Amino acid sequence: MDSPGGLRTFYIASFFLRLISKSLSDEENLKLFGKCNNPNGHGHNYKVIVTVRGEIDPVSGMVINLTHLKECMQEAIMEPLDHKNLDKDVPYFAEVVSTTENVAVFIWENLKNLLPVGTLYKVKVYETDQNIVVYKGEETISEK
Repeated sequence: MDSPGGLRTFYIASFFLRLISKSLSDEENLKLFGKCNNPNGHGHNYKVIVTVRGEIDPVSGMVINLTHLKECMQEAIMEPLDHKNLDKDVPYFAEVVSTTENVAVFIWENLKNLLPVGTLYKVKVYETDQNIVVYKGEETISEK
């Protein structure tokens, strides 16, 4: 008999960005994003927690091979984002505001393409200990 299970692991990645919307004036961007709209940008050490779920394989005893999950996270998170200027080095953010919400969506979409169908459950991105975004596909929860 198969049993439902879950697995969670995390990475710490450093990103640099400037919150700016091309749809807004300089004054509107400053009012909306405050110090995060600094023309010279700013950075954070983001903690990204990925949760997968599914049936526990009766042979391996795992929902997913942890080595495979970490390889997927390396490809989906660390390679495209770590030590990068999101706005200049990551094509996705050329047209998308580099908020933590959009970082979570970017990570979700990358992981969804690498993991077995239906196993990705949640991406949780800590910008700080107080600013946290949880993304579950179309179901998003911001914790502030």
